[in-house]
Amino acid sequence: MKKLILFIAALLFSTLFYNQTIGLNLFLFSILTVVILFINNKSQFKNRKTQIYTIAYLITGLTIFFHSSTLSVIANLVAFFTLIGQLSETKSSIYVSWLNGLYTTIAGFFHRNFAIVESKTNSEDTKEKIDIDYLHWVKIILIPAVIVITFIALYKEGNPVFSNLIEKIDFGFINIQWILMAGLGYYLFNNIYAPIEVEPATEIDLQTENSLHKTEAFSIPKLKQENQLGVVLITLLNALIVMYLITDITFLTTQQDISASVYSAQVHSGINALIASILIAIMILLYVFRGNLNFYEQNTTLKRLAFTWIILNILLVLSIVFKNAQYIYNFGLTYKRIGVVIYLLLATIGLVTTLLKINSAKNNWFLFRVNTQAAFIILVVSSTINWDYHITNYNFNYAKSMDYNYVIGLSNNNTLLLNEQLDHKDLNRGFTYLIEEKYHGYIDKLKTNNWQELQYDNFKINTK
Repeated sequence: MKKLILFIAALLFSTLFYNQTIGLNLFLFSILTVVILFINNKSQFKNRKTQIYTIAYLITGLTIFFHSSTLSVIANLVAFFTLIGQLSETKSSIYVSWLNGLYTTIAGFFHRNFAIVESKTNSEDTKEKIDIDYLHWVKIILIPAVIVITFIALYKEGNPVFSNLIEKIDFGFINIQWILMAGLGYYLFNNIYAPIEVEPATEIDLQTENSLHKTEAFSIPKLKQENQLGVVLITLLNALIVMYLITDITFLTTQQDISASVYSAQVHSGINALIASILIAIMILLYVFRGNLNFYEQNTTLKRLAFTWIILNILLVLSIVFKNAQYIYNFGLTYKRIGVVIYLLLATIGLVTTLLKINSAKNNWFLFRVNTQAAFIILVVSSTINWDYHITNYNFNYAKSMDYNYVIGLSNNNTLLLNEQLDHKDLNRGFTYLIEEKYHGYIDKLKTNNWQELQYDNFKINTK
């Protein structure tokens, strides 16, 4: 039964993707993948986290139908590995799920058939290796095939009617590439139907807690020295960032008209300062609060200084957000400026989780686990947004100035909107020609889409 299901899935895989571009097929593949995984892993799907990852995976697949982009494809791929890895071990961290998902996708079949299986016999560990008689299977396939072909050749020589019948047989309908694609699909589904785990990494992850514990090396004199060092360092960092914020606010409040180049320099220099201050200070905090100092009774001042530094860095983030917003308002929205916002969001999450780590005596694994989970959520959410459409819409309707070549050069996700703008905006002949050329090319492409390649825009143009 299992092989029949995998065989049908392989045929569907080839039907969906052979000689097709990405569209509806990737969403249908996502559904097919979930069905295959559910059939073989029903108990794991009762887990709440598994259900959430399943929904996230299906959402990323549906997103590609609405607006295919590199980001949405990457999000779908990451969600695919996440779901498979989650099924291999439901209690593992998300980064271990990525590892297990990738390993299962690439080598699941070989792991299950060639890995050493450990079993216990008479209270002793013994190792048994599953042996597959491949020579026997080769004989079953090749020997009958060679003999049948030989007899066909002999019978053709002995009977002209039989010879004509054989020559009329046309195997032109067989598409070798389609069959190879189906074989790839079978290999893929055969790998993932029963997800496996990379045991060393998974075991280490399961055994590693999020909390710190007092060790036997607890020494009050040494901790007192570490506490003093931490107070001095973080006090200096606080003073430095306060000076930076004061000068930054002074600059923003005294400058009226700022050119694009100055805005750009301010935003990027602010980002560089933010990166440097966060990385250096977080490394210091991780070093200072790496162990027994978390349980030192006189560390209250140090903790307050650390919390103050984190809050000041959040103010620095807000300062950069303001400058980036002004930059966007004056000169339009671009992917780089959106990237700044995403980075600032990740930086803020990193700061907050660092605060939680210090306040609750968590270890570095806690930071890594929480922040990778947050990064995954941001990836999935951001992939659901048609950025090209929103960039174009904002630049045409809200930005004081814009780069027309930039929005025209974006993907086809904004093509229909660009064409609509021709009726509302007075553009010069050159830009009008470029937009019309892009629009007609995109419409021609949509009209030639097969059902596997259908996109939401196909239905939009059909209703007009």
